[in-house]
Amino acid sequence: MTADTADRTTGADDADRRREQRGWYFYDFACSVYSTSVLTVFLGPYLTAVAKAAADADGFVHPLGIPVRAGSVFPYAVSVSVVLAVLVMPMAGAIADRTGRKKPLLAVAAYLGATATTAMFLLDGDRYLLGAFLLIVANASLSVSMVLYNAYLPQIAGPEERDTVSSRGWAFGYTSGALVLVMNLVLYTGHESFGLSESEAVRVCLASAGVWWGAFALVPLRRLRDRRTAADGTPGLTEGAVGAGWRQLVATLKDMRRHPLTLSFLLAYLVYNDGVQTVISQASVYGSEELGLDQTTLITAVLLVQVLAVAGALGMGRLARVHGAKRTILGSLAVWTSILAAGYFLPARTPVWFYALAAAIGLVLGGSQALSRSLFSHLVPRGKEAEYFSAYEMSDRGLSWLGPLVFGLAFQLTGSYRTAIISLVIFFALGFVLLARVPVRRAVAAAGNPVPERI
Repeated sequence: MTADTADRTTGADDADRRREQRGWYFYDFACSVYSTSVLTVFLGPYLTAVAKAAADADGFVHPLGIPVRAGSVFPYAVSVSVVLAVLVMPMAGAIADRTGRKKPLLAVAAYLGATATTAMFLLDGDRYLLGAFLLIVANASLSVSMVLYNAYLPQIAGPEERDTVSSRGWAFGYTSGALVLVMNLVLYTGHESFGLSESEAVRVCLASAGVWWGAFALVPLRRLRDRRTAADGTPGLTEGAVGAGWRQLVATLKDMRRHPLTLSFLLAYLVYNDGVQTVISQASVYGSEELGLDQTTLITAVLLVQVLAVAGALGMGRLARVHGAKRTILGSLAVWTSILAAGYFLPARTPVWFYALAAAIGLVLGGSQALSRSLFSHLVPRGKEAEYFSAYEMSDRGLSWLGPLVFGLAFQLTGSYRTAIISLVIFFALGFVLLARVPVRRAVAAAGNPVPERI
């Protein structure tokens, strides 16, 4: 091969990789509207109202004859979806790694979740069981699809560009979340002018997230390509993987013991991400119960977070190119701690200060998540991306229960949401210490991957 031919080949490979990367960004763009519009804004209050409509005089519903408070249906359904996802994610990761066929599995998970979300339009009257079922299916499908989506990152981006690529993916997601949330809020607040009842407007908002998810998932499914593995075509391989389930998870964790530095990073991520997820999920409760803010203020604050998270993800990606992902994440954890301290002293019934806090959250939220994902991708042994990212996704979604427990216990023992919010500092402080102790350059080398100049 001549030098000129080699240059043309390299150029073609670069063009193909860029095309895949652009396609990859669009899965965040597709599915993030579910997290924003469905989970964060509309479904919790609406499903609770539907369950209350089906409740008896004491406020209980009775699925399978079990008495459940109507207000507990939504969190219980989320918990069940997490358990289901934990069971399925390792299995999906094992099949993807052993067969090299991530894309068909991604398509199944994406369209199962999108279909369930679109079907939420049928959630009216007292159909709380239908709502709980659709939530369980959609939430579990999202988690499984994110395992497969994240596992593409080491394959489509070189070591030096993963921070940037991961940050752009998060930025695409926050952009779509903000865009659809604006359209939903226009529809919801002006539902009468559109000839809709409030309930119908909410159902349209829920269903639109599923349609958006399914429509834009076509882009990554067209552009991403599967890589053959050494095990491709082995008879009975998929069937064996389907039966693996928890055995595969145990095997993955045992394999991680051969990479203790990767496991150390995962532990640090588990701790500080639990804090991040709890702040996100409990901020509206803190705003309404402790600060006395109305629903309009809370929804607008969510929109502000979405908009600024785009700039935050891109800005922290640039910082990582200069200072390395680890140092940038450590800096973000210091900012998260300051946010909690400021939240503790936030005066009640002053929306402007709550907006300021939401702005600070937005600026560090996207970047800390994006850089954590890209940093972990350097620590994954080649050929085990989906399996390792299933463990990572379980840390992200399946194990984020300790923070809400600490928050709830702090409130139960003190009766103060301010004490509850400041109690979350422990997650960021401990996560900072654990991450600071991880020698990431040595961890990358130990995983058998090239060490970037900046990490």
